[in-house]
Amino acid sequence: MKRVVVGLSGGVDSSVAAYLLKEQGFEVIGMFMRNWHDESVTLSGSCPWIDDSNDALAVAQQLGIPFYVIDLSQQYKERIVDYMFAEYEKGRTPNPDVLCNREIKFDVFLEAALKMNADFVATGHYARKTTDEKGRHHLLKGRDTGKDQSYFLCQLTQQQLAKALFPIGELKKPEVRALAKKAGLETADKKDSQGLCFVGKISLPVFLQQQLEPKQGDIIEIDPGLEALKDYHDVPATLENVEQLSVPFSFAREDGMKVAEHQGAHYYTVGQRKGLHIGGRPRPSFVLQVDTVNNLIFSGQTPDHPGLNRYALKINSEEVHYVNPDYTLAVGASYEMDVRIRYRQPLEKATVVRKEDGVYILFQQLQRGITPGQFAAWYLNDEVIGSGPIA
Repeated sequence: MKRVVVGLSGGVDSSVAAYLLKEQGFEVIGMFMRNWHDESVTLSGSCPWIDDSNDALAVAQQLGIPFYVIDLSQQYKERIVDYMFAEYEKGRTPNPDVLCNREIKFDVFLEAALKMNADFVATGHYARKTTDEKGRHHLLKGRDTGKDQSYFLCQLTQQQLAKALFPIGELKKPEVRALAKKAGLETADKKDSQGLCFVGKISLPVFLQQQLEPKQGDIIEIDPGLEALKDYHDVPATLENVEQLSVPFSFAREDGMKVAEHQGAHYYTVGQRKGLHIGGRPRPSFVLQVDTVNNLIFSGQTPDHPGLNRYALKINSEEVHYVNPDYTLAVGASYEMDVRIRYRQPLEKATVVRKEDGVYILFQQLQRGITPGQFAAWYLNDEVIGSGPIA
């Protein structure tokens, strides 16, 4: 009998994952990851970790499986939280959920499971895995297109996928809830969790202020008619120009006018609309650039502002990751792929091309809010092929 350790989060998805595995004849062990100790930044109304742990325990008892709590808070701080602070400090926007899967769930947690002689670890992700006759593992989108979480798994390796199971990947959310109710699981009607994985919903400004001090600065509005923006959008969107088109916009104070003040450029992200507190402007404002060196935020009105929309992005060579190494690009080679630059974003048609210094992605259509630090993931049909953080 194969042994599998399920990451029980206290939610309905991982609960049903454990239920299905037991029904399939696996020896199932439930384990809750405690990644967080500081509840001072947890928003009221969201479940703190202790409630989630209790729900996970209740489900394990209902299923008659062993249950453990593993404290990974030190590793989570070192690998996720410290990384988040460092990225925000540089004016970049990290994706902790992608990193949590790569560094915690399918690394530290997986190691702990293997020490328990587990054959696999399983999670409640809406994603699928197949293995071909050559032993190559393929990471696929979940059947539920509205819940697909393959993007969050885009940094996994073949070695990690070999040990991973995604029992609910073939199901849609209503089917998962129906199974939970049929099995009488404690979590059948529990609302979906939000926020950082296995942490809950946090107040990001309060969280960041733990290490990043408030620092008042100016918000500079950029006119859409700025000459540098016209120059960019006059460049033909072709592979010959992809390097030029991938460079993030860079503004200076003298390029616009002051419209408001902020409490620290490192609290903001490209594309952000809420929380700018810019009054007196006729249309909604968006963050175009975060300049943490000079503590400036550059904004523009409307989502169509030319300073918010680009055709291309770059991923540096050392950060390019292939989930399926069969599609590793040689220098000068390219292929047509579907690309996602944030979770829940519709897949966009693009050309992925390898240059000496990295991988470049040229989109067929302008992309709003290409954000340094976020992950771009490229797909062939349903399969995640590769990914990397945007430069």
